[in-house]
Formats: sequence, C-alpha cells, structure tokens
Amino acid sequence: MNAPSKDYGSPGNREVMLEPGVFYQCQRCTACCKWPGDVRIEENEVPRIVEFLGLTEQDFLTQFTRLRTNRQGLSLIEKENHECIMLDGNSCRIHPVKPGQCAGFPNKWNFPGWRQVCEAIPVAVG
Repeated sequence: MNAPSKDYGSPGNREVMLEPGVFYQCQRCTACCKWPGDVRIEENEVPRIVEFLGLTEQDFLTQFTRLRTNRQGLSLIEKENHECIMLDGNSCRIHPVKPGQCAGFPNKWNFPGWRQVCEAIPVAVG
C-alpha cells in the first residue's frame, strides 16, 4: 500500500487511501449507512431534504438531526444500533436527495476497513 498522501487520503482518515483512476460503483448494500458516526447535513442540503419529505424545516431538524460530535453543525441522528435514521430496511428514505457525505462514499471519503464491509465495485476510469 502506498504511503498516505494529502492528495489522495480520505479527508477524515488520511491513512485510508483514495485510489486515483478508480471509481467505485455503489451497489446500495447499505453498509455505510450502518457505520457509527456523524452523517453531516450541510445548511444548503436541508431545503431539498425537507421538500422531499414533505416536512417543515423545524420538524425535520427536531425529528431527524442532532449536533455533530465536534459541535460544528448538524448530523442525522442514529438509531440505537448505529444505523442512520433514514435507513428503512435496505433503502434510504431520502436517497434522491441524500447528503453529499453519503453521495461521496467511498470515492471522496472512506474509513479504515471500509472494503471489508462495502460491496462497491471498482471500475477503472481515465
């Protein structure tokens, strides 16, 4: 394995290498939806999520979000088993408008050990 690089390391986990020239095609296995941790909700993502769910912004914020662990914004809350609150069986309730963090996995970020749980298929690009 190559040494960690500021150009290719996963933003939150520099020891986990992103692979230039490889795109991982999601198989919607939902393994990443079951990993403990923050699911960041950015301010500009809230309007499209609330519209999709048919909720008011306040209802969405109250029912589905919490302060991030680092206290630097909002996260979707987790179920007691660490699954994302938006995971319903093997489907994401907000898949068409899911947060950028979700859409970026594992191509823009990942976590140590992700290949052991994720079913994404590597596809060579370029």
